[in-house]
Amino acid sequence: MKTITPHSPVETLYREGRKTFIELVPDGGARLDALFHTAPALGELAVGVVYGYLHSRPGLDPRLQEAAIFAAIVAAGMIGPPLSVHFKTSLAEGLAPGELTELLLVASAFTGFPRAVATADQLNQLFASAGLPSPPPPAPRAVVMAFCDSVRGGQPSFPVDAEVRKLLRNPRRLSLHATAADRVVIESYKGKETHPRGMLLVRVVGAEVVEVNVYGPTSA
Repeated sequence: MKTITPHSPVETLYREGRKTFIELVPDGGARLDALFHTAPALGELAVGVVYGYLHSRPGLDPRLQEAAIFAAIVAAGMIGPPLSVHFKTSLAEGLAPGELTELLLVASAFTGFPRAVATADQLNQLFASAGLPSPPPPAPRAVVMAFCDSVRGGQPSFPVDAEVRKLLRNPRRLSLHATAADRVVIESYKGKETHPRGMLLVRVVGAEVVEVNVYGPTSA
């Protein structure tokens, strides 16, 4: 991949994009060289645009950006290198395996079952190659929602103190946001308030809650 004019904008983007890709994907440099061996200029353009420009834009966090890319790949039926590459980068950017299967399920309603099934077949191989359990544990947000229900039902699936119980009790309104493959933030609101009374950071391993921390004011 030596066809770019030195110090051109494309070269700058390509170098930045290649560096980012190598940070996300093991043996990323060798993979790019092999993938674009016959058409290096295409590699320079694709890597520069996707990983040098789009990846660095601040409007979306990396997890949301990868989720959008994964859904687009499913919709386009690109079950070859694009799916393989973004399976790896999605995990590297903090999407949980269970979130990928949820994205596939949602995308299937809009892209059609044939493409979704073809993607699922390829995911079977990608999960196996990565040593991941198949099917994966539920998405972290689903795990934490079940935990909240267990607390509200009086039989918490993980030991919690009175402060946590107060924030999660009915009729508190809860807003849950997964921020990583193993972390979910819970905002606890009272009535129609627009500012949360408190926030909890919940850590998940597999299908289990393993840690709960409270942040912010918790007065009634």
